[in-house]
Amino acid sequence: MNAQAQALIRAAREMAARGLAAGTSGNVSLRTQGGILITPSAVQYEDLTPEMIPLLRPDGSFEGRFRPSSEWRFHLDIYLSRPEVGGVVHHHAPYCTALSMARRAIPPCHYMVTRFGGGDVRCADYALFGTAALSEAVLRALAGRRACLMANHGALTVGRDVEAALGAASELEVLAQHYLLSLQVGGPVLLSDQEIQDALDQFATAYRPNTGA
Repeated sequence: MNAQAQALIRAAREMAARGLAAGTSGNVSLRTQGGILITPSAVQYEDLTPEMIPLLRPDGSFEGRFRPSSEWRFHLDIYLSRPEVGGVVHHHAPYCTALSMARRAIPPCHYMVTRFGGGDVRCADYALFGTAALSEAVLRALAGRRACLMANHGALTVGRDVEAALGAASELEVLAQHYLLSLQVGGPVLLSDQEIQDALDQFATAYRPNTGA
């Protein structure tokens, strides 16, 4: 468990180092056999130690001296509904958050949108942070996807482990930046349904596990 807590701390610190979160904003979690490890509420990432990482149980209770992030509910609900997910990253990065404030999804403006599972990155409906209503909105927006924006809030990515979720978070922020820049020059020419499907098929081949064989 200590090694997994260390992995969580590394991911949280890397999220901040990449400019995806400032201060104590954002939160990171990973799945373990014993439950969900999640960053604690209101603690600077550089101050974290493995003993400070709470273990979240399926019923919403937790073990540890430090209370989990206020956003624990959507983390837990994602793991309960998506067995393939091993890591979740939620951040307030500038470009993703700017789009979320406009409640604007990312349309099929670039083939990289298919990196997140479909032809767009949806924006979840607004709900107060830390609530069941927000968790429900996030689950709807994530259906068939590995990322979503969150209205007037930020963004969220999932992955097979916390490192994959963090990588997706960085790629989503770059995509959001490119989309916003394109809006300043008249808006993107959107890809067709067939072009999106072709990109999805290509991703399935290009991003399969690379064993060097």
